[in-house]
Amino acid sequence: MKIIVTFLLAIVVSPIWPLGPNPMPGDPFLVVNKSTNELAFIHENQIKRVFPVATGRSQDLTPEGIFTITVKAVNPYYRKKNIPGGDPENPLGTRWIGFDAEETDGRIYGIHGTNRPDSIGKYISQGCIRLHNEGVEFLFNHIPLGTKILITSSDQSFYELGKEYSALE
Repeated sequence: MKIIVTFLLAIVVSPIWPLGPNPMPGDPFLVVNKSTNELAFIHENQIKRVFPVATGRSQDLTPEGIFTITVKAVNPYYRKKNIPGGDPENPLGTRWIGFDAEETDGRIYGIHGTNRPDSIGKYISQGCIRLHNEGVEFLFNHIPLGTKILITSSDQSFYELGKEYSALE
């Protein structure tokens, strides 16, 4: 019993145990505001870029909350219509960045590119967040697995949201 208690104590006080707010100021953090159909990339205590996006055609299709990036894929395969990655008909574009919304594994909800750039800025998706391919490629290269993403419908600025969720000091 003493060994188990010692082990558990070592884990809890270990520097690898996730203590404190998550994200920490300086960590990469994404904010999607469905009210404006924009995504902010926050890193190193700054809002680095803001991208126009497309979100769910109805308010409830794109889930809201804080989620974790769990999957990243280059030229993702579109299973629904059996379209291989890299095919110009593939609606997922050149990158997939999946997150764990609604207890999924990052393969249902995600940030992805598009073969329809005219859809960006609209409420049109089945729940995913669409970016221009150049934007999703930038994010793909700048955020690691484990990055947090906040999806909200808010009248607050990205700066206010970043502060509220500890991504900005």
